[in-house]
Amino acid sequence: MTQPLLEVRGLSAAIEEGEILHNIDLTIRAGETHVLMGPNGAGKSTLGSTLMGSPAYKLTSGSIIFDGEDISELSTDKRAKKGMFLSFQNPLEVPGLSVESFLRSAIRQKTGKPVKIFKFKKELEETMKLLDMDPSYAERDLNVGFSGGEKKKAEILQLLMLNPKLAILDETDSGLDVDAVRTVSRGIEEYQKQQDGALLVITHSTKILEALNVDQTHVLVKGRIVRSGGPELVDEINANGFEQFIGSEEIVQEG
Repeated sequence: MTQPLLEVRGLSAAIEEGEILHNIDLTIRAGETHVLMGPNGAGKSTLGSTLMGSPAYKLTSGSIIFDGEDISELSTDKRAKKGMFLSFQNPLEVPGLSVESFLRSAIRQKTGKPVKIFKFKKELEETMKLLDMDPSYAERDLNVGFSGGEKKKAEILQLLMLNPKLAILDETDSGLDVDAVRTVSRGIEEYQKQQDGALLVITHSTKILEALNVDQTHVLVKGRIVRSGGPELVDEINANGFEQFIGSEEIVQEG
């Protein structure tokens, strides 16, 4: 069995008001797709942000090992350089910075090398076409005036252009219509083909999962992973909802 790409052990995290995440264990290997589900307010987005090193959350115990290195104390930008990516539930607008300029800068920071303009523009054009994005969006300010669906497409565009080792997708399907979900799913499938990219998909819906091959499903309730299993756990949640997990105290590991 290959070495884990991400290994989270005993992770607890807090804000000033108190602890939100409690003793989280999670292991993701290269090429795997993991799904994190749970009711609203369970701490799903908090976990994604904590893994990415958001200063809003303080790690109170445990460790985060990424690609064999303890990154528990690293800043967000350094985690990104090592190959981690987080798409936001509500992507920020960045006036004065075009989509193209943002991507060129992000690639340069990640690789530490100058960006070859012709190759970059060709890849950007092809990727935008895959996502049904009008080429003119490359010159628009990042997310400024974008609809919800356009913002999510822009996030997937970043994912495909940056090609990280691990992508954490936080509610990427939130607020999208059926056609937009299909387009975003197509982009995620394309990412999975690139260098064994690993995924942690955070969602309370299952629309976006229909086109993906899920390896592991985890249920988070009140900051604790209370159930882990295979893709069949998604079907169980679809059928019975999250009510069955409310009040769970112990982790149930299937398979």
